[in-house]
Amino acid sequence: MSLHTPKDPGPARPGLPATGQRRRLPLSGVRGQVARGRDFTRQALVDWGWLDEQDPYGQSAADDVLLAVSELLANACLHAGGPRELVLQASTGLLRVEVLDDDPTPPVLRAPHDPGRPGGHGLFIVQKLSDRWGATTGDAGKSVWLEFAGERLSADAGPVTDEFGDEFEDGPGPDDLDGAGFAGPQPS
Repeated sequence: MSLHTPKDPGPARPGLPATGQRRRLPLSGVRGQVARGRDFTRQALVDWGWLDEQDPYGQSAADDVLLAVSELLANACLHAGGPRELVLQASTGLLRVEVLDDDPTPPVLRAPHDPGRPGGHGLFIVQKLSDRWGATTGDAGKSVWLEFAGERLSADAGPVTDEFGDEFEDGPGPDDLDGAGFAGPQPS
C-alpha cells in the first residue's frame, strides 16, 4: 500500500544540468559552520529549482532538507571536532548531502531514544526527515550522508496523497477541535 503518489521528476530542473551537479563548501576553520552550510544549501536548492518560497509544498520539503543539514553539521561540531566539508550532489531524481569530518568514529543513535531527555535527537531527526542516511568511515575520517528523492523536492510535486489520490491534511482543521483545542471525540 502506497501512502503517497510519486510524481515524475520530468526533465532536468531549471538551473540543474542534465548530468547533475556537485557543490562543495570547505568548512575547516570557518566560524558559523552550521549557518554557512544551511545558507549554502538554501542557495543550491533555489538555483536547482527545488525551493520556491511562494510554494508551500516546496518550502516544506526544503525546510526538511535544511533542518537535516543543520543537524548533520551540528553533530559534526559537537562530536567530531567540526565539519571539514559539506558536499551537495543533485540529479533530477536525488539530492545527496554529505558532511565530512576528521573523526573516523561512526555516529550512533542514542538507544533507547528518550524524547523527554535533552540532546541526542539529531540523528533521529535526520532518520525521520530523509529518505536514506548513513555513514562511510575511513582512516582520514568519515562522511555522514543523507538522501532525499528528487520528487519530494520538486516545486510542482504538490501535496502528499494517499493511494486514492486524497490529500493528507497537516492536522485537524478548526471544525475538528473541541473547546480545549484537542481533536477527537467530544466528551459526553
